[in-house]
Amino acid sequence: MFTDTTFAVIGGDLRQAHLAGLLAADGLSVLTVGFERKIPISSDVLHVKNAAEAVERAHCVILPLPFTVDGSTVNAPFSRAPIPLQSIWEAADHDPLITGGMLSPDVVEAARTHGFRTVDYYAKEEMAVRNTVPTVEGALQIAFEELPITLHGTRCLVLGFGRVGRTLCRSLRGLGAEVTGCARSYDDLAWVRTLDCTPLRLDGLTGVAGRFDVVFNTIPARILTAELLTHLKKGCLVIDLASKPGGVDFDAAKQLGVKTVWALSLPGKVAPHTAGQIIKETVLHILEEEGLS
Repeated sequence: MFTDTTFAVIGGDLRQAHLAGLLAADGLSVLTVGFERKIPISSDVLHVKNAAEAVERAHCVILPLPFTVDGSTVNAPFSRAPIPLQSIWEAADHDPLITGGMLSPDVVEAARTHGFRTVDYYAKEEMAVRNTVPTVEGALQIAFEELPITLHGTRCLVLGFGRVGRTLCRSLRGLGAEVTGCARSYDDLAWVRTLDCTPLRLDGLTGVAGRFDVVFNTIPARILTAELLTHLKKGCLVIDLASKPGGVDFDAAKQLGVKTVWALSLPGKVAPHTAGQIIKETVLHILEEEGLS
C-alpha cells in the first residue's frame, strides 16, 4: 500500500524527523524540507531545496504539530531559513492532500482556495488518544525530577478530565498516589470514581486547594488564577500540560513563589520516535479514509 505515493514532510521537530525516517523505512518515497541543521534523520529520505519543490512532487504533504507558531511560516526549528506558508499554497499544480496539526480555519480556507484538500491529523480521535501516553509519561518525568518526595502516597490534583486527564489519573493511581480528579461535568466526575480517584467539582476547588502536593492542569483556560494560587500548599508543584494560553497565571505564580512548569509538546520532547510513529499511522489511516491508499 502507498507504494505509488510520495510524501513531503515539511518542517517540524524531532517527531517529524522520525516520521520521515519511519515512512522511508517502509519503502515509501519521502521528501523533506526544513531539516538543514544537524539532527538525526534517515539517509533514506530525499532532502529538497525548498517547500515549493516538495509540494509539487508530493501526493501527501505532512506539516508539523503545531503547523505554525507565528501564523505565517511553518513551524520549522531545524530549518536554516523561514518556510512561508504562502510558498506551499502557491506551489502545487495538482491536488495533494495537506495534513498537519492544529490547522487553523484561515489556513484551511487558504488551502481550499488553492485547490488543496486538508485534514487535521491532531483532530483525529486516534491521534489524540494515543498521544496521551507520551504526554503523561513526560508529565510524570517532570514530577519525578522536581518533587523532593515520591509520587507514591503523594496528594495529586488533576484539573480537567479529558483524554490526558483520564490517562494521567490512571497512571498516578498505578503509582500509588492519592489522586483527586477535578472537572465541571458530573458525567466526568462519575468516570473519576471508576478510576478509584476522588471526584471534585471545579467550583469547589478554592476551599481544598491547600491539600495537594502537586497540581497537574490539563485545561487550556486560566484556572489557576492569582487568587487560587494563594490557596495552594507551600511547596506545591504546578505542572501545566495545557496548550496556549495555558491554565496558570504565571506572573502571579512567580510573585507568589509557586513553582510551575509549563510543559508544552511533551511527546516531541520525551518520546519523539513514538510520537512520530503515532503521526505516521494516523496519516496513513487518513489516506485510507480519503481513498488514496
